[in-house]
Amino acid sequence: MNDYESVLIFKDNCTPNDIDSVINKIRKYIDDNGKVMLVKYMGYKELAYEIKGYKKAHYYQIDFLMNEENITELTRIYRITDEILKFITIKKD
Repeated sequence: MNDYESVLIFKDNCTPNDIDSVINKIRKYIDDNGKVMLVKYMGYKELAYEIKGYKKAHYYQIDFLMNEENITELTRIYRITDEILKFITIKKD
């Protein structure tokens, strides 16, 4: 398994329940195919530029272990989740 880190940017109008629901869905997928190491709320911050009409957003970091072949499906989950504005997943050394 490889070590990965995802940073997720959630819309500012998401309620804590909305975000918890999405995080739980992502955690379930990762736990079914690997292991979640860390979920960290990074804060409510102003975006560097406006994205889809949003100027502020909630930032989350998820560190996890997973096989490379499951990253494509995780990326698909991120893309189809309406609450997520942007995301990035990197493979850590």
